[in-house]
Amino acid sequence: MGITRLDELKAGMVLATDLVASDGRLLFKSGTKLEDRHLEQLKRVGVDEADVELDPNDLSKEKLQEVEDYVRDFFLYVNPDFKPTIEMFRIALDLTAKQVAAGWELPDVSERRADSVEHLEDIFIKGMGTPETLVRHETELTSFPDIFFRIKEVLEDDSASADRIARVVSTDMSLAAKLLKLVNSPLYGFPQTIDSISRAVALVGAKELSTLALGISAINYFKDIPPELMDMETFWRHSISCGIFAKILAGTQTGLSPERFFIGGLLHDVGRLIMFKKLPYASTEAMLFARENSIPLTEAEMSVMGFIHTDVSTPLLEAWKFPEGLSNMINYHHKPMEFPNPLEPAIIHVADNLANAVEIALSGMYVMPGMDEDAWVLLGVDPVPLLEKSVSEYGEQIDTIMSAFF
Repeated sequence: MGITRLDELKAGMVLATDLVASDGRLLFKSGTKLEDRHLEQLKRVGVDEADVELDPNDLSKEKLQEVEDYVRDFFLYVNPDFKPTIEMFRIALDLTAKQVAAGWELPDVSERRADSVEHLEDIFIKGMGTPETLVRHETELTSFPDIFFRIKEVLEDDSASADRIARVVSTDMSLAAKLLKLVNSPLYGFPQTIDSISRAVALVGAKELSTLALGISAINYFKDIPPELMDMETFWRHSISCGIFAKILAGTQTGLSPERFFIGGLLHDVGRLIMFKKLPYASTEAMLFARENSIPLTEAEMSVMGFIHTDVSTPLLEAWKFPEGLSNMINYHHKPMEFPNPLEPAIIHVADNLANAVEIALSGMYVMPGMDEDAWVLLGVDPVPLLEKSVSEYGEQIDTIMSAFF
């Protein structure tokens, strides 16, 4: 998208967002292809700029080739002949070309490095600390938010009333505020504003809202990640993106609760957060190794530390007594076909890959983690219309949902 002055607008351009007058009146909806009559009307009402879709075709052949080479590097570890992969590549290419057309400079190699991390100290060295050791050390030192366990108790009580759930959630004002923001976001798309937790429980459902509250309370546990190690807004943007895509994908299947998958996607990399806290220097080494050698981050983690983040999330979620179904989709999202009932982790697996694909146009640092083709086959859907629709819905939701968390 690009803000373009009126004197630079031309017939044929397409509006990227709704165009409104100064008095709030809707002039033209997003997607409108501008004609000369539209431009004349904008002059009459005093509109001096519009947000239009940028045309990658305006780029030179040389620049388009640079974009393609850049994007292709992220797809080194996926099957280039697999139809869903081809569609993800096309999406990433289109999004990146639009960013470049808007003036974005493709990152160079130097931007794949981290600075000022030498002072970070790890609790353990390689071969000394197992995933279980990391988790035990963390859970012994730090108490988990009490609200988490009170919500979990309600979640496990099939007879819990909507009023009881609302009372428990409302004891944490920050949590309640975030929940109301999410319920009023495009994640749910309710036509009217929901102004109370009890109303949210009635409309969303007791189990669904409790699961959402559980995920948000877990996020609040991670507030002390070194900023020089990881920009947490970038981390959570990826996590929320994965959650949005997981919810959309789950909606294509019969008998699944899409809200559970939003939380599964939101927390799919929770093991990595423990690694950031306990092994900051080794985590940095792994990230640099992955960036500089263009290999999946999981391979770099294994090389540097001897295990990957899902090896850490397994004992962590067990220690938290996290709901089993959510734990399984998180712990198996890199190897979904190894789980006896693979559909749920397969959805997170595909969503993670799709989140990585759209992030290539946002200075993404890591190659695609790799997609198990059998995981896609389980979904049983045509990739072209589904992925196009998913990315379109994601674009409408991500910024609003991000604002509910930050």
